[in-house]
Amino acid sequence: MNTLHKLFLTSIILAMTGQVYAIEPVKLLRVFKSERRLELLDDDNHILKTYKIMLGLNPEGTKKFEGDNKTPEGTYSLDYKNPDSKFHKAFHISYPKTQDIINAKLAGKPPGGNIMLHGYPNNFNQMQGWLKTVNLDSSSNEVIRAGLGNYDWTNGCISVTDAEIDEIYSLVSIPTKIIIYP
Repeated sequence: MNTLHKLFLTSIILAMTGQVYAIEPVKLLRVFKSERRLELLDDDNHILKTYKIMLGLNPEGTKKFEGDNKTPEGTYSLDYKNPDSKFHKAFHISYPKTQDIINAKLAGKPPGGNIMLHGYPNNFNQMQGWLKTVNLDSSSNEVIRAGLGNYDWTNGCISVTDAEIDEIYSLVSIPTKIIIYP
């Protein structure tokens, strides 16, 4: 089956079901921070699926150091999976690279780490201060989950819904390259 035929079949399946069935393995993830979009691509750079994402509390610009609440920009790798994450399931992003460490040291700060692509929190207790700022602090977990997708709320990670991280988990192998654009 040629590439054009595969792309055509993928488009039909997506149009009919809204689901992705990987005809080709996912070889690359692309994140467009300003558009709040994550794409899964195959070997031929065809988009297999897109997702709306949530970012760090301070999303503009690249991560410079620990605690800046920014999501890194650049080329990294998803280097391991965490099926028991505090955020449903997670992929670790290989931040910091050597240049990230150097830049943070020049600023006199640690670079931070533990940057993930993950689902929603399993427990909202640690978010109560932030939830109050968006008037979700006295809401049920269901209401919080329904509203969370409208905000950037992570400490620099990339988040999707739990159902979406489950789907991504089933489609993406380790290691897989991820490029994060502004």
